[in-house]
Amino acid sequence: MKLPSLRKKPFVSVVSLSGVIAANIRGGGLSIDSVGPLLVRAFKAKGAKAVALRINSPGGSPVQSSLIGGAIRRLADETELPVHAFVEDVAASGGYWIATAADDIWVDDSSITGSIGVISAGFGFVDALGKLGVERRVHTAGEDKSILDPFRPERAEDVARLKQLQAKIHDAFKHQVRTRRGARLVEDRDLFTGEIFVGDEGVAAGLVDGVAHMAPKLKELYGEDIRFRVLARRRPLLARLMPGIAAEAAEAASHVVREHAMRARYGL
Repeated sequence: MKLPSLRKKPFVSVVSLSGVIAANIRGGGLSIDSVGPLLVRAFKAKGAKAVALRINSPGGSPVQSSLIGGAIRRLADETELPVHAFVEDVAASGGYWIATAADDIWVDDSSITGSIGVISAGFGFVDALGKLGVERRVHTAGEDKSILDPFRPERAEDVARLKQLQAKIHDAFKHQVRTRRGARLVEDRDLFTGEIFVGDEGVAAGLVDGVAHMAPKLKELYGEDIRFRVLARRRPLLARLMPGIAAEAAEAASHVVREHAMRARYGL
């Protein structure tokens, strides 16, 4: 009588990275605090053959994007596991930054990638207070403390300083893309204008490696018997016991509005 094999089937750890990238977001979103432990579990899972990242993010904080991407690379180097990124609706701006931490990037025909740039947006309310009969009083120690104050006329020196800050962040983003994508990037096109790419446009530009969905691609790479172990973030105990807490509900609603606004920039 032949005994059944006790050997466990090989698996790939699957991590979902979905939402706006920002520090200290409740009710959704991505930060190193929220996804760091999940990444550790994925890479340290005994018997894992690889880690797959399901990415669906319109971007957000460049610092959190860098921290998450850096954590992925450190864990990949430590465990010597390959990392595959699969883009769902969008991996743009900071979402694409995170995707570049993978060894290869795969998209759907309609996935949006790119947006390698830095943006800062706001409003000017220079005349609003006067029309309301309100006097605003601001006192600072340091002439640049109230840089880009929306209630005073825009100053040329403030805009110049903002552009300097944006340029430094943009340089860091470009360095990340060049370092991770290397020779795969096309040489005769400026890919760092903030342009977005759909599906195989990203393939042609060298920003992604091909059009493929997660399950068939991983089976192609690791065999038909490969399993997928999906890891989910653990919600705080209080949030699980009292899901109707007003503060958390309000913050979650704020996150939804913010994410909707960012996705709208890409027509999503």
